Amino acid sequence: MVNLKMKNKVRELRAHWKMTQEDLAKAAGVSRQTIIAIESEKYDPSLPLAFKISKVFKMKIEEIFVFE
Repeated sequence: MVNLKMKNKVRELRAHWKMTQEDLAKAAGVSRQTIIAIESEKYDPSLPLAFKISKVFKMKIEEIFVFE
């Protein structure tokens, strides 16, 4: 059985775009705590949330979230 862990670039992208966690949370329609959990890789976002985040950053989901 293969155990894949999802990694993401949310923190780096948010810094690049000069956004706060609160800014991203509002844009994605979630709480700041959800963004904190995603950035610390303690929570993998649902597919609809991953699409919202990718839309905020104008990137493909695969460019933000990767399995290792």
